[in-house]
Amino acid sequence: MMPAVEIVNVARRFGSVQALAGVDLAVEPGEFFGLLGPNGAGKTTLISILAGLTHADTGTSRVLGHDVVADYRNARRLLGVVPQELVFDPFFTVRETLRIQSGYFGIRNNDAWIDELLHHLDLSARADANMRALSGGMKRRVLVGQALVHKPPVIVLDEPTAGVDVELRQSLWAFIRKLNRDGHTIILTTHYLEEAEALCGRIAMLKAGKVVALDTTQNLLSSFAGLTVRLAAAALPSPWESRVVRRADGMYLLSLTDYAELERLLAALREAGVAVGELALQEADLEQVFLRIMARHQ
Repeated sequence: MMPAVEIVNVARRFGSVQALAGVDLAVEPGEFFGLLGPNGAGKTTLISILAGLTHADTGTSRVLGHDVVADYRNARRLLGVVPQELVFDPFFTVRETLRIQSGYFGIRNNDAWIDELLHHLDLSARADANMRALSGGMKRRVLVGQALVHKPPVIVLDEPTAGVDVELRQSLWAFIRKLNRDGHTIILTTHYLEEAEALCGRIAMLKAGKVVALDTTQNLLSSFAGLTVRLAAAALPSPWESRVVRRADGMYLLSLTDYAELERLLAALREAGVAVGELALQEADLEQVFLRIMARHQ
C-alpha cells in the first residue's frame, strides 16, 4: 500500500543550524501518527517541507505518492495543515475566511461542509464575527477549519491545542478522532504528551533533526516499563542520583524498574537520615519515556 506520507533522507540547513539531518519516515494511510520532540528538534521544518513552504536541501517527500516539489499542486491538495502560529486575515469574517480558503483549492458552493466544520469546531455562533474580534482560542479553531475545508485525506496538526481551553480541546479531539475513523491520516505534533499517548498509534521522536525513536506507542511504553517515583526530600543518597529523571525545588522524579527497588530506595533514605516530605508512584507514561529517550541522545 502506498504510504500517506513518505519522507526519504530529508535534510535542511539554515545557515549554521542543521534543522534536519537525514530524516526517514513513512506514515501509512489511516494512521494517527505522533511526531514529538523538544523545541528546535525540526518538527515544524519537516511540516513546512511537506507543505511546500520550504525546500529540503536533500531527500524527497511525497504525499500519497505525489512529490511535494515536482508535483506540488496535487500534493498540496491532498494535505491539510494546521500551523503552530496564529496567522489570519483581519478583514474577513469566519465564514468568509473559510469560503476564501475553499477558493484557493478551486472549490465552489462549499457552504454545507463549512457549516459542518463551524458546528464541530463550536464556531457557528461566531460565523459572522470578524477575525479580529476572536480570542486566541477561537482563532485557532478557525485555523483548524481552514486546514479541513477542502477535505484533505492527510491532515497535519502542528500544536493544534496550544493556548486552547480544556472544553475545546475535548471537542476538537472528538472531531479529529471521527475524521481518523472515517479514513483520514492524522499527523500530530504536540507538547501535551498525554494527548499523544491517548491518540497516536505510532510515534516518532526527533532530536537535533534526527529520528531517535520510532515505534508503536504501546511498544515505547512497554520498553520503559517500571515505576516513576515523585519524591520530596532534602537530598538523595548519591547511588540513586543516576535514577533521577528530573528535579526542581527539592522534588525528585526517579525511574525505578520494580517495587523491590522502591524498598531499597526508602531504606537508603532512612539510613542516610533523609526525611521524605511527599511520595507518589505511577507507572511509566509517555512523558517519562520521552525524557529518557532524549537523555540518551545528549
